[in-house]
Amino acid sequence: MNVIQVHGIRCYSLHGCLKEETKIGGTFEVNIDVICDFSKSAQTDALADTIDYVRINKIVEQEMDIPSKLIESVAYRILAKLKSSSSLILKCKVEIQKINPPIDGDVKYVSVIVEE
Repeated sequence: MNVIQVHGIRCYSLHGCLKEETKIGGTFEVNIDVICDFSKSAQTDALADTIDYVRINKIVEQEMDIPSKLIESVAYRILAKLKSSSSLILKCKVEIQKINPPIDGDVKYVSVIVEE
């Protein structure tokens, strides 16, 4: 098995439970790990035989554009969309980091990770 990682996808989104978060928005960073078998593409050197990074990024951006109260919901949407986008994907891991969350304290980010 092989892994394709697309990390550090930065998005400005309107996710959150607080009214201010849904109006002002915030910065999020998404990391994707796709477990697949890209041995064929290593031989053919053809994009059609692997997972396209551009498609991964596009799916993340589309799902991050849909406002949600919980990033847990967004992570599962991204996971489902990625897995249904290609039969080459055997397993997928999605991490969403909410940068500078509006909580009492000096916190760099909070994150959720889903894997299936």
